[in-house]
This record gives sequence, structure tokens and C-alpha cells, in this order.
Amino acid sequence: MNPHAVPSITPYSLLVSLRQHRRLIVSLIQREVLIRYQGSLLGLLWSFFNPVLMLAVYTFVFSVVFKARWAGGSDSKTEFALVLFAGLMVFGLFSECVNRSPSLVVSNVNYVKKVIFPLEILPVVAMGAACFHLLISLTVWLIFYSIFFGIPPATIFYLPAVLLPLVLLSLGLSWLLASLGVFIRDIHQVVGVAVSVLTFLSPVFYPIVALPEDFRAVVQLSPLTQVIEQSRDAMIWGKHLDWQSWLIYLFISGLIAWLGFAWFQKTRKGFADVL
Repeated sequence: MNPHAVPSITPYSLLVSLRQHRRLIVSLIQREVLIRYQGSLLGLLWSFFNPVLMLAVYTFVFSVVFKARWAGGSDSKTEFALVLFAGLMVFGLFSECVNRSPSLVVSNVNYVKKVIFPLEILPVVAMGAACFHLLISLTVWLIFYSIFFGIPPATIFYLPAVLLPLVLLSLGLSWLLASLGVFIRDIHQVVGVAVSVLTFLSPVFYPIVALPEDFRAVVQLSPLTQVIEQSRDAMIWGKHLDWQSWLIYLFISGLIAWLGFAWFQKTRKGFADVL
């Protein structure tokens, strides 16, 4: 690799890089997952127990303390917990990637100094680790759903398609924020606040239909609203995917992913100078 060469910003070059470095990506994802639980008593088992504990806590707080009920659902506390947890899983995938992104390059200075290291895969590695935790949470959700309600609706197989635009959106923002995090060190605090605000501006803890008409338009502006609602439709309510809105969301997310990657590639030559 020529150190003076201008990195390509085409989507094809990204696909080529991912294919060439697929083994490295898998290895780094495994390392990310294992390091998180290294030294803990239960080790990797925490990745399973953590969503179980969160599911129990949210069930108690919202359905017992606040006596909340999901609009359009039954009075079952278990159903409320599973509906809530479905939204939390989707939001968790987004927040884990975006919250980590400003420090991806800064915390891997040794990789920046290596001319041949493909820095563009760092957000992909973070996404891979987030997807692993999503799969563990989904497993917990499936176990509880099967115990209390039986086999989930067949529409649950839409879930990978539903999450695809969110993955692209998160990657695009991760490339952008990973680059900005090198030059603007307090971007991490800004992102943390923005994600916290987005938690309550997205239908994570409530359905859109529970909001007054004047506020629904505001929540619809959240980039997570559609994917959270469609995930619940597929996982719980048995509704088919709205392909038209999905295609629009996929196109916009793909565009954001490419723009974020292009920004990252255009600015990466300055990383070593700053760090």
C-alpha cells in the first residue's frame, strides 16, 4: 500500500476492503467481545445475564411501579416487557455504535501509525460487536416470548431486513464521528447528550399512537422511529413489512453510509499528524 496514495471513497473500494480483511475483522470482533468481559467472574455469561436483568428491571419499573400498559396490547405485564425490550434492543444497537464511534480512532493510535492497517474497518468491528450483543438479547427475548406466548409470528423473519437500514445508518455516522473525534475531542460529550435525548424522542418506551397528534410529527423525525416500529410489528404484532417506506429508508441510510465513509477516507491522512 502506497502511503501517499489517496484513499478511494467509492462503495466498491469499501466492499473490496471488507472482503480482503474479513478474517482480521472477525478476529477483532472476537477480541472486542472478550475484552469487555475479561477479568469478570462470569466472563462471557454476562452478555446473557445482562439483558435478562434489564428485562426484569424494566418490567418492574414500568409495569409494576408506573402501571404502564402498551396501547393496542393486552394488560399482560410480560407482554409489556417484551414490547419494551424489543425497542430497547434496536436502540441499543444504534447507541452502542454511535456512542463508541468518537473514540474509535483516538483509542487505537497504534493502528494509525501502521501504514498498512485498514482504519476504515474500525466502525465495522464496533458494529460487529454490537450485533453480537443484539443476538444475545434477541435470544433472551425469544426464550421469554416462547415460554409465555408460544412460537413468535412468522413475520419475525423480516427482522434482518428491518435492521439493515439501521446498520447502514449507524456505520455512516460512526465513520463520520470517528473522524471528527480525532480533531474535535469534546465531540464524545456532544454525542452522549444527543443519544440520550434521542432515547426519549424515539418510541422506545411508548407507542406513537399514545402521543397527541401535534407531537407525533416530532417523533417521526427520529431516524430510529421507523425501524423500532417495524421491528415490533415483525416480532410481536405479526404485521408485514411496508416495503415502500423500507426502500426509502434503505436508500437514505445507504447514502449516509457512503457519505460517512467518504468523509472518513478524505480526512484519514490527517489522523497521524493530530495524534
